[in-house]
Amino acid sequence: MNSSFRPFAQPSGRIFPARLPACRFALAAALLFAAGPAPASIVPELPDVPDIKAITDYQPKIPLRVYSADKVLIGEFGVERREFVPIAKIPPLMKAAVLAIEDARFYDHGGIDWIRVLGAAKANLSGGSLQGGSTITMQVARNFFLTRDKTLPRKLTEAALAYKIERALSKDQILEVYMNQIYLGQRSYGFSSAARTYFGKPLEQLSLAEFAMLAGLPQNPSRHNPVANPERAQQRQRLVLKRMFELKNITEAQYRRALAEPLHVRRDGAGPSAKAEYVAELARQAAYARFGQAAYERGVTVTTTIVAAEQEAAYDAVRRNVLAYDRRHGYRGPEARVKLPKDAEAREEAIAEALQKRPAIDDLLPAVVTSASPKRVRAVAQGGEDIEIAGAGLGFAAPALASSAKAALRLTPGAVIRVSKSGQGGWAITQVPEVASAFVALDANTGAYRALVGGFDYQLQKFNHVTQAWRQPGSSIKPFVYSAALERGFFPGTQILDEPLEVANEGDWSPRNDDGVFEGPITVRRALTHSRNVPTVRMLRTLDVDYTRDFLQRFGFDPARHPRNLTMALGTGAVTPLQMAGAYAVIANGGYRVEPWLIAKIQDKDGSVVVDNARTRAGQERVRVLDARNAFITDSMLRDVARFGTGAQSSVQLKRLDLAGKTGTTSNAFDGWFAGYSGSVVGVAWMGYDEPRSLGGREFGATLALPIWVDYMRVALAKTPPRAPVVPEGVVRAGEDWVYAEFAEPQPAPEGAATEPVLSN
Repeated sequence: MNSSFRPFAQPSGRIFPARLPACRFALAAALLFAAGPAPASIVPELPDVPDIKAITDYQPKIPLRVYSADKVLIGEFGVERREFVPIAKIPPLMKAAVLAIEDARFYDHGGIDWIRVLGAAKANLSGGSLQGGSTITMQVARNFFLTRDKTLPRKLTEAALAYKIERALSKDQILEVYMNQIYLGQRSYGFSSAARTYFGKPLEQLSLAEFAMLAGLPQNPSRHNPVANPERAQQRQRLVLKRMFELKNITEAQYRRALAEPLHVRRDGAGPSAKAEYVAELARQAAYARFGQAAYERGVTVTTTIVAAEQEAAYDAVRRNVLAYDRRHGYRGPEARVKLPKDAEAREEAIAEALQKRPAIDDLLPAVVTSASPKRVRAVAQGGEDIEIAGAGLGFAAPALASSAKAALRLTPGAVIRVSKSGQGGWAITQVPEVASAFVALDANTGAYRALVGGFDYQLQKFNHVTQAWRQPGSSIKPFVYSAALERGFFPGTQILDEPLEVANEGDWSPRNDDGVFEGPITVRRALTHSRNVPTVRMLRTLDVDYTRDFLQRFGFDPARHPRNLTMALGTGAVTPLQMAGAYAVIANGGYRVEPWLIAKIQDKDGSVVVDNARTRAGQERVRVLDARNAFITDSMLRDVARFGTGAQSSVQLKRLDLAGKTGTTSNAFDGWFAGYSGSVVGVAWMGYDEPRSLGGREFGATLALPIWVDYMRVALAKTPPRAPVVPEGVVRAGEDWVYAEFAEPQPAPEGAATEPVLSN
């Protein structure tokens, strides 16, 4: 390996000024003296030389990483972004590029390259360009123990440390430490991490041109950063390639191809993808509970059950539909107003300060208006970019530009607004939504999370609505009331009255249907399909509130959070979206309780599995909490909801008939829900304000939550063919509907039902 590298003078660390002071000359003399027959003898004579255990027992700080089930990085926690790669697995061209530009004689010197030191001293003394002679070993010493101050004591200590390191470690070990420890910008330490940060690829997949770009970073990660300074980075990259060619590490053909290769640098820093911040936070909590602070420094990895494509679909679905709702309800005006000084410099500072206080919310960028008219708005966006908004980009905010606009709404210079790129490539005025939303999807058979979106944006609000928001479920609770009814002899064909009802002993409450219409005697199936309120209240009164309340426990609901009165039938209790998903999973899987779980496994830095929930869960026996016949019949009614009832748009949009679910809208439209499933995928969408208020007189679960569910299911079910339900034993057709076999004969009407027979043709 040594023979492939030839010495050359390299300006890697500008130590000496053009006119060398006496103290710097003394440094050169000291280094030359150290080159005598016994250079190691000077080490014990130098005071305060640190112990090098941190290098000989190298323990890099590798962050906690969170992955989806399909190995996509979705979260990273730690001060440093780093991946440790053994020297044997670092590509030869990567090593060659680094050595060519940083220390071509690395395998030949003993820690200090005297040829480079003399060359640098000569160049500096003659008034030429500033040069330095730091070797890789010296850089390792400096990075671990020293500052970058160019003083004689520091340089002597650096030299002494370099000798100690060379005696303690092999050349490959030193290079391994260097290539994993060196800072390369964008929070990235080591070349493997930098490969993902700048190019979004593992180190072994990089091209020669990309290797050279990374090799140019150690000298000055800020100046040669390809994200912040692409031109300087390219100049440095070309110098690396030139050195490699001069040293015959690469052929002329390789050199020419690399110079011509266009590089695609990731400007986003190649951080975690799949848009799963709420998932990553739950995984972080699990890792911290196990490892404490060491979780962030010792290379712990957490693998979740999340499916990356489905997670991204869920995120996009929530975001798209929250923004759509927000647009339906109009522009609210500027986020704030700042006074713009007349002095240009003071004006610029005021704008910068205002924007700094407001982070970008994904693609919703803060901007300060500098001029405004009904036809054109000019503003300064984050980063100082002057932008102009006109035409369709003004449409959403048009009321705020009208001469009749109220003062609080009007856009004037100094107004702080949000802008985003429009579909035509121009700018458009938008706003950060105030409404909250959440979505969660589970595997109905195992309880494993498939996707979780706890809110519109994690940076905006870290409160996880999936697991923490207790909200009224509205009509999405009705299927469980009717499931309880099946155990008491009621069936889909049972007729029940949809007529006005006065409920005494509850404040003379009189429930009403949403449309204000009463249909008279209708079947249980129709009552659920079209979400009729009054028949559901009648059913609960017949069943008994306490019985039904206890029955809800089978689905994972907490009875204490549901009222002991008839309003429970209309969903006046409290549930979380996660609870709701688990409850619908019981119906979807044929009657088995599921316990939602997210963490598949946790591994330590060596790859040893310390938590293996996937294996544990696979070995657990499922617990039946609902008769298979009950689950089948309830499922059949929920399929009608998705075909003909309040959730019919799901079948229309997805063009399939194996969907089941239920909408939910609470009083005054404070909450909008859709909970449903197909096959083994169950999903729940919710929308509402954190401080409950009406979502609008024309808003329902079908307009608020159902579109989120549909957008997610379009991706989740893309490769899953429709499946017909299997009829369990003990269920038969009686007339036009299903019934338990033992109730197939006509029975007397239960109290509270219509006067027609229980089973009607």
